[in-house]
Amino acid sequence: MPTILAGIDLAWVSTRNPTAIAVGSLSGRTLVLQTLLTDLFGVEQIVSGLSAIKQLHGVTVDGPTVVTNATGRRSCENQLTMEYGGRKAGCHATNLSRYPESDGVALGNWLQSHGFRHLGDRAGRWQLECYPHPALIEIFRLEERHLYKKGGVGQKRDGQIQLANMLLRLGSSPVLSLQIPEQFGAHFSQSRISELRGGALKHNEDALDAIVCLYIAGLYQAGYGSKVFGKASEGYIYVPQVHCIKATGAS
Repeated sequence: MPTILAGIDLAWVSTRNPTAIAVGSLSGRTLVLQTLLTDLFGVEQIVSGLSAIKQLHGVTVDGPTVVTNATGRRSCENQLTMEYGGRKAGCHATNLSRYPESDGVALGNWLQSHGFRHLGDRAGRWQLECYPHPALIEIFRLEERHLYKKGGVGQKRDGQIQLANMLLRLGSSPVLSLQIPEQFGAHFSQSRISELRGGALKHNEDALDAIVCLYIAGLYQAGYGSKVFGKASEGYIYVPQVHCIKATGAS
């Protein structure tokens, strides 16, 4: 039986900005994208989308799911920034003063209440907080963070096109093959991305980010090497430590 996984690109203030969820099935060393849920606003819509996924086994979330510090950065954010900051993949600060009612924490608590344990055993339901920037560095052997969120419209389009091509190359990965069915091709189309702007460009970024999170979920479930910054009780970030394909040269 394939294992059903989900990757969530969580908007930190999810009532104002949309969240995207990518759902896939893992069989051996092959991960197949099955569903993309986009334009989800608020924790209620997010958990409704997750509740509709049959036999969901593991979830990765790009967003803070455990926050205990009153101010400053979480310990995991400091640790990760020390290792990846020089490669332009450091963390923003998360704390209870800045996010007193964090949507990420609410989502993590909901998942926990439904049996998804933080950094849980792969034989049971689990959840992880992940961070795509350092994950992409490791997966593709990049020198530094791939830039697709900063700059003007043209820079963002070019960055998304490069990211889309990187993800498509994972189809031939000997570590974990990512299969993208034809119905999702628009999210990877250079001609389409080249015409996007504003909210449409951001929504496509969200979809690609969710797919990155899904791939991270596949690597965790498959048992590949990783590094965990912080602790599940105080806040943590999971980063895979496996090179899945040769570097693209993108930066």
